[in-house]
Amino acid sequence: MSRRVALLGKPVAESLSPRMQNAAFAAAGLDWEYVALEVEPEGLEPAVRRDWAGANVTIPYKQVVAALCDEAEDESVNTLVFRDSRVLGFNTDQEIVAGIEATRVCLIGAGGAAHALLPGLQGEVRMFSRSGEWPPDASDADLVVNATPVRDELLVRPRAGQTVVDLAYRADGRPTALVEAARAVGCRVVVDGLEALVRQGAASFERWTGVAAPVEVMRAALGLAP
Repeated sequence: MSRRVALLGKPVAESLSPRMQNAAFAAAGLDWEYVALEVEPEGLEPAVRRDWAGANVTIPYKQVVAALCDEAEDESVNTLVFRDSRVLGFNTDQEIVAGIEATRVCLIGAGGAAHALLPGLQGEVRMFSRSGEWPPDASDADLVVNATPVRDELLVRPRAGQTVVDLAYRADGRPTALVEAARAVGCRVVVDGLEALVRQGAASFERWTGVAAPVEVMRAALGLAP
């Protein structure tokens, strides 16, 4: 009987994680299945307590689920490991920005995704959200990060020389407004939502399985170049 890994969140219908992770399980010779499960707020704890081999958690539950863990690495977690009847929460989102050098960061968003990135960000971080400081100001930033699901609206105008990271992506692979603008002006490095998905997903895969993630297989499943 295959082991199952869940993606818990709302919405999850357009997530490409099942495609990516199922390709990775097959490449690793594992009889595992990754499924997306849309969960209402009142159903989150029962969903977490089901018999999973592992789980990812996405919008809007990354902070809420940390409180349901027996141990949580951070205040915001996206990866659950089930071991000895205990729920362990890990933050693999920080791998998305790991190693990116910056002195000033414009971080757009103040939810679970934004907070998950904070441990991996270097330099002075200025956080922007519609419920706080708005609009975003990236004029003095060398790193711009969109940690919101906004894809079609250009929340900030990037400039040449900046590094841009966008967690949002389109299921059909077309670039978001931010990624398109960043490439057009010649930003130094552009990490789009698909590349971000691979970075955090590979770290999650290794947490669940204990084996090295087949990263190139995961990238190919999303249509990314080697």
